[in-house]
Amino acid sequence: MKRQRVNNEGEEEGGPPLIPGLPDHIAHLCLTRIHPSILFPVSHSWRRLIYSPSFPPFSSLYAILSPHNHHHPTIQFFNFDPISSHWHPLPPPPSHPSLHHLLLRHPSFLSRNLSIQSVSAAGSLVLLAGTTHNLFPALPRPVIFNPVTNSWALGPSLTTPRRWCAAGVCRGAVYVASGIGTHFSLNVARSMEKWDTQKNGSQWEKKTALKDGRFSREAIDAVGWKGKLCMVNVKGDAAKEGVVYDVEKDLWKEMPEGMLAGWRGPVAAMDEEVMFVVDEVKGVVRRYVEEQDSWEEVLEDERLKGAEQVSAEGGRVCVVCGGGGGGGGIFVVDVVARPRRIWVVELPEGFEAIAVHVLPRMPITDFSVKV
Repeated sequence: MKRQRVNNEGEEEGGPPLIPGLPDHIAHLCLTRIHPSILFPVSHSWRRLIYSPSFPPFSSLYAILSPHNHHHPTIQFFNFDPISSHWHPLPPPPSHPSLHHLLLRHPSFLSRNLSIQSVSAAGSLVLLAGTTHNLFPALPRPVIFNPVTNSWALGPSLTTPRRWCAAGVCRGAVYVASGIGTHFSLNVARSMEKWDTQKNGSQWEKKTALKDGRFSREAIDAVGWKGKLCMVNVKGDAAKEGVVYDVEKDLWKEMPEGMLAGWRGPVAAMDEEVMFVVDEVKGVVRRYVEEQDSWEEVLEDERLKGAEQVSAEGGRVCVVCGGGGGGGGIFVVDVVARPRRIWVVELPEGFEAIAVHVLPRMPITDFSVKV
């Protein structure tokens, strides 16, 4: 049976009304007030509606995945639709002479993955840093995926391409700090650049430098929180230093003692207001309490041990867990529900997770594919 054509509003042209007895534009207004998980199983016309550009987009997962046990591991990009519980591959990133192959593993680092640093900014996935086969920076400019247009684009050229840097987002602007270029340079290891994604034609601009180059030892997250970027110089339980950058004052200062003491795994801030850490040794999710400069326990679960990367959005903390330096599974913790809830997102067969981000779902107009 031939499928009916769907217009840009998600309505079936010549098909049945969305709600019998109501004009489709009125029915559309009514249905947008209902959670898409309720609409999805009811009818094909409602299913088409929730994936149309005119329907308010719900959040979904965007993951960087790598095949298991591959002699020459590559990375691939996928979207997980929480309504249909299906994974969809993203189109491949653009080919460009200035872009190099992103290397995940290297013979010199057998026990660990090489970092591929990515952030979510202004509703898009942004790749910022990676490593080539000769251990040089792989990305001279950001590579950006826009879920709304289902397409990739290139951002402005970095003043200094780098790897093993600090990368983060605060108030819509992307920041990279420290790291290593084609060779170690103290100037690069102390430097910081900002790109305001909300201004058309914006270029990278230099900001106040760090006091030293101690944040170039490995790839780290600069966590946007209450108008500041918070970061530590090493991962895990090792002794570490922490700094906080005030984006308005363009000023660095030492991280509060309690914040630093509890930074025992990957950290993310929900809406840049509430900061969560996942203790990679104990598998405990904790929330930072600014007034007490301490972390309070939210949930403990054995499956969260080995946490490597985390994102927070919409009352949920999404955690990539794995062991032995490799990516692993994705767990979602509902930090709002009582009692707390945790569940696993099953990955496509044969893949492991490297990183996960929460962004708006992609519109779908071709319903010959499974949704």
